[in-house]
Amino acid sequence: MVKINGESLDAAGRTIAAYLAEAGYDVAKVAVERNGEIVPRAEYEEMTFCDGDTAEIVSFVGGG
Repeated sequence: MVKINGESLDAAGRTIAAYLAEAGYDVAKVAVERNGEIVPRAEYEEMTFCDGDTAEIVSFVGGG
């Protein structure tokens, strides 16, 4: 299990890019922190979630 934004999910073995697509996130408008470190967007396709990982996904919202 992977804890994403405080929720335990069965995302182990999926790349960050695959999870974001399945969850409906716009990759261009999010930042991902995995186990306390920001993941560069260029690594989303390669980096895989593992059992026990903790991730926070933050969406950018425009305003004014």
